[in-house]
Amino acid sequence: MPITWTEIQKKRLKELNANEEQLNMSFKEIKDRDRIFQKIERLLVNDAKERLLQLRYFTKRPAICELESKLVQALLEHDFVQVVTPIILAKGLLAKMTITEEHPLYSQVFWLDGKKCLRPMLAPNLYYLLHDLVRLWEKPIRIFEIGSCFRKESQGAQHLNEFTMLNLVELGLPEENRHDRLKELASLVMKTVGITEYKLTTTTSAVYGDTIDVEAGIELGSGAMGPHPLDDKWGIVDTWVGIGFGLERLLMVKEGGKNVQRMGKSLSYLDGVRLNI
Repeated sequence: MPITWTEIQKKRLKELNANEEQLNMSFKEIKDRDRIFQKIERLLVNDAKERLLQLRYFTKRPAICELESKLVQALLEHDFVQVVTPIILAKGLLAKMTITEEHPLYSQVFWLDGKKCLRPMLAPNLYYLLHDLVRLWEKPIRIFEIGSCFRKESQGAQHLNEFTMLNLVELGLPEENRHDRLKELASLVMKTVGITEYKLTTTTSAVYGDTIDVEAGIELGSGAMGPHPLDDKWGIVDTWVGIGFGLERLLMVKEGGKNVQRMGKSLSYLDGVRLNI
């Protein structure tokens, strides 16, 4: 029977961002396994130290900050306007997204008190802004936000309690152009990130119903279109398309990583590097 890594060895290799080939190695002898583990660990630690040196002396910004800047610039060049909205969200705004006590997402919300929570998504605030902007701006109206969202997600390889969302929405386009425009916006984001292999799939969301998701092994983004049943609650009557992405997941796929926690806000990782090296 082939010998594989111990649980402690495998956990350590995952922390150091070992690739699939390294994680799935097998051996004839325990002494061979332990010897090769030390060799691979040393190589991965050296790679990690080199990345930290690159951060200190050259890039000086974590990759997720660089990605955010690229996305902002790309969207500004395509006539989108960046907005910034509060992280603390009123319970009533969340209810307008149908997220009440009976909703499956309700238990994942970080409640601050009986009336306020940390936002689990950007959409309520963007809906709120659009309600006023349709009176003040000519159509089409294109806005986006990049900011932290919070959910009591399982702390697995693909989830974070605090994650960075990009949401963009275009309101006031012809209804027959919705599908093509959603594909164009997905392509714009993926091209900016540098991910070329992805697919669009139709699925069902607990909030939006039917959605068009962007997938590359895992879900990276999710898009929806209006007119939509949620629109009435916000006084929106125009046709729109919107799509949201998790930046940490985008970065994980771009870099070929396996653990999204390496990409997010952390005290254990810096720019994707485990600091206990």
